[in-house]
Amino acid sequence: MSTYSADDYKNELERVKQNSLFRKMVRSSIYTLITVAAVAVLVAVLLLPVLRIYGTSMTPTLEEGEYVLSVKGERFNTGDVIAFYYNNKVLVKRVIANAGEWVDIDEKGNVYVNNVLIDEPYVSEKDLGDCNIKLPYQVPENRVFVMGDHRSVSVDSRNTAIGCVADEQVVGKIIFKVWPLNKFGFVK
Repeated sequence: MSTYSADDYKNELERVKQNSLFRKMVRSSIYTLITVAAVAVLVAVLLLPVLRIYGTSMTPTLEEGEYVLSVKGERFNTGDVIAFYYNNKVLVKRVIANAGEWVDIDEKGNVYVNNVLIDEPYVSEKDLGDCNIKLPYQVPENRVFVMGDHRSVSVDSRNTAIGCVADEQVVGKIIFKVWPLNKFGFVK
């Protein structure tokens, strides 16, 4: 014989309803979090990749261990910093010239594009570096000529090992430092 009262049944029914409501709320929250995470991953991969800097070829502009934000793009100006794929790695260098332009570098490391000396305030030491191309050099169609800011150690378009960067290799333009926080800001 059961000794449950109507109030006991009512309380049990209320408890079951609360549990059901709680499970729906948790399920809804989990679905929302998964959706937000998926959108964030898609944006990070497709539109605004976040990259970690390795090596010293871009010092003092970018240093090893910093995290940067890039944005997809197709046309770059002299001085823009871009990331690109090379041998299953992502390299970061500065755009010097676009397709059809002529690049010349003198023995002191001064860089000329179409016979005009380019202003490079981001370079602390000019150097001809590891250059095995014949200068002056005309940038091929659908490619960009890139150089690292630390000219004496950077292997870049001055060397046939890297060469000019094809449009389809480009990840994007580096626009922002996001980590460490004391270096947070635009990349110049």
